[in-house]
Amino acid sequence: MVDPKSPFKWRHFQPDIILLNVRWYCRYSLSYRDLEEMMVERGVKVDHTTIHRWVRNYAPELDKRIRSFLNPTNDSWRVDETYIEVKGEWKYLYRAVDSEGNTLDFMLSAKRDGKAAARFFRKVLGAKHTQTPRVITVDKNAAYPVAVDELKQDKTLKAETELRQSKYLNNIIEQDHRNVKRIVKPTMGFRSFNTARRTLRGIEAMAMIRKGQVKGIN
Repeated sequence: MVDPKSPFKWRHFQPDIILLNVRWYCRYSLSYRDLEEMMVERGVKVDHTTIHRWVRNYAPELDKRIRSFLNPTNDSWRVDETYIEVKGEWKYLYRAVDSEGNTLDFMLSAKRDGKAAARFFRKVLGAKHTQTPRVITVDKNAAYPVAVDELKQDKTLKAETELRQSKYLNNIIEQDHRNVKRIVKPTMGFRSFNTARRTLRGIEAMAMIRKGQVKGIN
């Protein structure tokens, strides 16, 4: 009997098949058609458009379910943004890691300005596995000092928090961007902002699992 609270209710495929496809898509550089062919080889006939719907629906669940099990991160932040194509236009994926490369948080934004940066900082600070930063390392983007000043004025950030603008010291997050870009590449750009946002949640969740940030998963 199907659990009425199950997120897989009314699905025509077993939950393990759905989760396998969602996990593989969010972890490896695969297209939906790649997964369709891989499933056929395993005796499972599923259309690539169905797999797309699975990812769109369940990728956010991966992020949601691991949040309460994330190991604490340290107080040295590395913050940067990278470009994500949505409907033929570039959008901005804000990302932050600590000095050991552990993911703090991420946020897809239509704009790249002080307001977007401040909104992202608030999101990172609101995560249960993060702590108030001792130092925030960013590149030369002028939006970051504006955002930090705003957060210090309303006491969201401590006055002693150091903002350090150094491209060299920020190499750790620029390298971390590569994993996201590698996985996103087969999509040839997302068709909608909401699809991009939901899919990226799954990609980032799988990256945190891969990094060993989730308690009980090595």
